[in-house]
Amino acid sequence: MVRFENVGLRYGLGPEVLRDLSFRIEPHSFQFLTGPSGAGKTSLLRLLFLSLRPTRGLITLFDHDVATLDKDALAVLRRRIGIVFQDFRLLDHMSTYENVSLPLRVLGREEESYRHEVEELLHWVGLGERMTALPPVLSGGEKQRAAIARAVIARPQLLLADEPTGNVDPNLAKRLLRLFIELNKSGTSVVIATHDIGLMDQYDARRLVLHEGRIHVYD
Repeated sequence: MVRFENVGLRYGLGPEVLRDLSFRIEPHSFQFLTGPSGAGKTSLLRLLFLSLRPTRGLITLFDHDVATLDKDALAVLRRRIGIVFQDFRLLDHMSTYENVSLPLRVLGREEESYRHEVEELLHWVGLGERMTALPPVLSGGEKQRAAIARAVIARPQLLLADEPTGNVDPNLAKRLLRLFIELNKSGTSVVIATHDIGLMDQYDARRLVLHEGRIHVYD
């Protein structure tokens, strides 16, 4: 599904923040992405989401060489990826329900075909009473859950989550991890960036560890 070969990334004329990254993410796989603060986890997720292009090296995603794709082709590929950003990126003029259902609208589905599905997921993540609320009145944890629901609602082939449990209590964190695990069982490859060692130790999953710009893989 994803292949990195000797990938490097630098911003402007600065030093490389990621270098010589070579690894694969297989279909139906589940992995944690970890490393110290500033190691480049968010930059790597942005490469995976195609919002950044590498400075050097080869990235192959869904059998496409990313370097050969134009903006329209990249946009089509992104529809196969779900992502949870640290800053949530909810649309302030849309309700919680509308934000979560947006990926399905982009895919051209009629509301009557997905309304129950969206409402059920919002109840599951504890937002059943907040469906009509706008993002500015949601708490940080509520925004986090809405962003997660939006990322998984279309059952993407690849799910990327940047510190998805950082704003919720431990019990809800486990509940959200179960959601990711069930999504993985249904066929989605999952990459969760986290610095929470205790959380990772609860699951037998592959680890991608970033250290000083390089990646180490522990199966």
